[in-house]
Amino acid sequence: MGAPVTVVMEREAGEKEEKVHVGDAEAKPDGDHKKEVDGGGKGAGAVVVAVDAAQSETRASRLQTQHPVSIQVVPRGAATPATPADAYQPTLTPSQVGLASLNSRAYTNRISLLLFVLHLLVAAAAVCFFCFKGVEGVLDFNSEKARKERHVLKFWLPPIEGASVLSIILAFAWQKAIRSWPSVMVSFILWACFFSTMAAGILLLCFSLPATDGLGVALIAFSIGAGLYACWVTRRIPFAGKVFALALRPATKFPDLNGPAYLMMGVGFLWISAWCFAVIGALNFYYPPLTILLLVLSLAWTAEVMRNVANLTVSRVIALYYLRGMQSNTQFSFQRATTINLGSACLGSLFVPSIEALRIIARGLNLLEGEDEFLFSCAHCCLRVMESIFRYGNSWAFVHIAAYGRGFVAASQSTWGLFERHKMEELVDSDITSAVCFLTGVTSGALSLIFAASWTFSSHKHYTATVSLLAFFVGYLMTRIGMALPHACVACYFVCYAENPSPRLFDDTIPARLNQIRSDSEGFVPTPRFPRRHPTT
Repeated sequence: MGAPVTVVMEREAGEKEEKVHVGDAEAKPDGDHKKEVDGGGKGAGAVVVAVDAAQSETRASRLQTQHPVSIQVVPRGAATPATPADAYQPTLTPSQVGLASLNSRAYTNRISLLLFVLHLLVAAAAVCFFCFKGVEGVLDFNSEKARKERHVLKFWLPPIEGASVLSIILAFAWQKAIRSWPSVMVSFILWACFFSTMAAGILLLCFSLPATDGLGVALIAFSIGAGLYACWVTRRIPFAGKVFALALRPATKFPDLNGPAYLMMGVGFLWISAWCFAVIGALNFYYPPLTILLLVLSLAWTAEVMRNVANLTVSRVIALYYLRGMQSNTQFSFQRATTINLGSACLGSLFVPSIEALRIIARGLNLLEGEDEFLFSCAHCCLRVMESIFRYGNSWAFVHIAAYGRGFVAASQSTWGLFERHKMEELVDSDITSAVCFLTGVTSGALSLIFAASWTFSSHKHYTATVSLLAFFVGYLMTRIGMALPHACVACYFVCYAENPSPRLFDDTIPARLNQIRSDSEGFVPTPRFPRRHPTT
């Protein structure tokens, strides 16, 4: 007879229930589910049956019930452990600590959440007030103000509403195309941005109006920069296409994963429609330029929060699939994103766009510094600032916010710490997938501008500049909300690999790319966070 086996298992009920399904053979959990079966009395010993997760249809109703399992082999005749606590004294690894907090119910970044809620209440009150003023002015048939507002309502509002609808259609089309042909779409988006912004700039210059000329020159300058960027990152395009293809593969297992992004775009369209009508009422209020500027900033923050809510929802579903082999409920993840993790989404929505802009400036200075002492000092300063900021605030943080319920700063530190631990800084710094998502929004904005500007110029030239600028802004925001799914999937792919580079979940794409960067086998041009060291002469 062989030695009996005693299985000691610790279980603790979670605080909040979430239905999950154990992943398929392509993404198993870290360790098998084991079941203890009583095989008789003491003399007969205990029989343990181990059921592999891939061969069973085990369902766990609580996330926090998966705790370490201690297996001890006890010789015949020896005393068995008295209690499970005596038998196992666990030392939790960081991933196990994260597992214990998967259903954390503590609200993150409460101050940011409070500020956003107050801002939203003020913005809603202002929009309602200005809509009332707009309706009141339109109904006052005998005044000059009423005639002006009816004129604006007739020639200014319809092109912007049309641009909003067009941007939603473009957002659906971009996401579908990237999910269907990821390798082709990376190159297509890079050059589509160049041609669309160039065409929009030339169109505005052809109108020969002072206001549109300035916008046209700015768009042409951006187009030239986008074209130079597309040429510079040519060697990175195949890897970016492969990353999109691999990162979007788990999304096919969740048919309702697009639901939050579609819902946010619908809410965004309704809010933008009310917002545009409120702008008409604000034209006859005190200090119209300042009032409209505040409304624009409010719209930008609100739309960015909507995008990050969709980002957090997708990040939780995909991260739990990678890290725990679970098929999480999308509705439950969306509920967490709009309640518990909303404060982190609000804080990240304020700082991540600024951080990304600083990153672009620092990279540009790093490329242009050359031997000029002043440019070298500026590049050195900016890159050091970016290094410090990235440690405490980056877009990768949304993965740990969604998965573990951490605050924005803590999640930024943990994700960047993982990249540093695995020497992945150069890889994520050279990643162009986030730039592709950004340029997709710019392309939609340029196409919306062409549509709205052509319509307005043919009906009322006086409104062409303001309609063009607002159509570009609306088109960019709506498309960025729609592109939250591929952006979140790629972030989860990198972060989850750094946390658990299991060969069962990931192939050799990232290790091969790291070796390629370090060996410089393809003449890789780095964009480091640190200034280049020039040899002294």
